[in-house]
Amino acid sequence: METDYHIPVLLAESIDGLAINPKGIYVDATFGGGGHSRAILEKLTTGKLIGFDRDTDAQSNIPDNKNFTLVPHDYAHMANYLRHMELGSVDGILADLGISSHQVDTADRGFSFRYDAPLDMRMDQQISKTAADILNSESEIELQKIFSEYGEIKNSRTLARAIVATRRIEPVKTTGQLMKIAESIIPQRENLKKYAAPVFQALRIAVNDELNALKSFLEQAFRMLKVGGRLVVITYHSLEDRIVKNFLKEESDAKGADSLIYGTSSEKWISITRKPIIPSDEEIRKNPRSRSAKLRIAEKR
Repeated sequence: METDYHIPVLLAESIDGLAINPKGIYVDATFGGGGHSRAILEKLTTGKLIGFDRDTDAQSNIPDNKNFTLVPHDYAHMANYLRHMELGSVDGILADLGISSHQVDTADRGFSFRYDAPLDMRMDQQISKTAADILNSESEIELQKIFSEYGEIKNSRTLARAIVATRRIEPVKTTGQLMKIAESIIPQRENLKKYAAPVFQALRIAVNDELNALKSFLEQAFRMLKVGGRLVVITYHSLEDRIVKNFLKEESDAKGADSLIYGTSSEKWISITRKPIIPSDEEIRKNPRSRSAKLRIAEKR
């Protein structure tokens, strides 16, 4: 299942979590390198798997399998496409929310500070606004909000002010320029790479509207799953995990008046993982990028 494009994270655990019916219908909402999809297809006989990915580079990974269909669009529009395909409900949905190794390692995509490259960060190349556009057009207040909310940067105001001061002299267009700005205002004794990682994360989230897309996806996932269907989600940072955790908890804990009067329950999910599953030491050794992953599994009641 491992490819140069991306090594699937928590592969066995996520596939087990789907409790796959060989004749069922499944969704890989974040197809990417196709590692999770291939593992699902191995367990299907007459079942079907629908993959979603808005990154055109992912199309090179489509498996030669009659049971698989790739929808080249964002998972935020999943329900509409599934209905268009006349799939009223599905048996399981998997989403691996991490950025792929291919995206990180392709310098001109601008996702990584390891390369001096254009600040792009678009997962969908059809999106008009890049990370550079945001840095050069948004107000200081809005930039501070992006870095504070999406990166939890403690000195987000100082960073935003430094970016605005720099762009008055020249536009901030490259990862190298952003790293120089970060280096100039980094708190004492803090590691530059450790500081830069959430800065780049915040910009990527803003460019791709990731958190709103995730919220929309979760709501659609509940609607599209059959009763007894499984939702499997792998997150990589606290903002994502908090959204998933709270969504499942709020939906599960919701009690209507009937539950108080008649003893019935309006709970919508059965939590399969009370605590998130994390990668083993062996998986982290083989794939260091998996170290922050958390897997949550729930079943529609």
